[in-house]
Amino acid sequence: MEKISASRGRNPRGQGARLREDILAVTLRLLDELGDDQALSLRAVSRELGIAATSVYIHFADRDRLVLATLERAHHDLMRAVDQAEEEQAGPVAKLRARVLLLGRWVRRHPGLYKVMHESTLNQRESMAFKRALAEGTTAAVQRCMDAGLAPSGDAAEVSLDLRSAVHGAISMRVNQPDHPWPPFEDQVDRFLAKLVGVTPGD
Repeated sequence: MEKISASRGRNPRGQGARLREDILAVTLRLLDELGDDQALSLRAVSRELGIAATSVYIHFADRDRLVLATLERAHHDLMRAVDQAEEEQAGPVAKLRARVLLLGRWVRRHPGLYKVMHESTLNQRESMAFKRALAEGTTAAVQRCMDAGLAPSGDAAEVSLDLRSAVHGAISMRVNQPDHPWPPFEDQVDRFLAKLVGVTPGD
């Protein structure tokens, strides 16, 4: 992620949208470094940008609104990467596997953001409805495997929930216990796909 310079000058009149984007970029970087939304302060964000703290409040009413907007932006970028990973594969099983593996790679690059998005007190207080898109995409990918006769017929939403629970568990354990000798994530995903979805990578 690009670091916004602390020596940033004032935006010319009419460039408030640019300032908002800069605030989001700095907040994203700080959240990824901190891994804790409670450790983030609007003063720290404004200091990084070289602006008055009141300038942040013009765009975001409080810290929670800023963090939520930042997480939504990060999730949007993740979804775009997931869609691209799927498009690069042929066949429903390969596409499903690609989206799961992409999530693992993203978390390896952004463990702090993952913790804030899924394990923070903010996550408990707010619905973060934007996260439904990833869940719905996985359900659709499972359904395509069933429709193609590559996975046993069943409730795709239920199977998707089981798969996502297993994947997020594996990811969370890696984030919180990084020094443990974990098996390769790819191998674990293949086992999840076989046991929970009933597909074999390569089909």
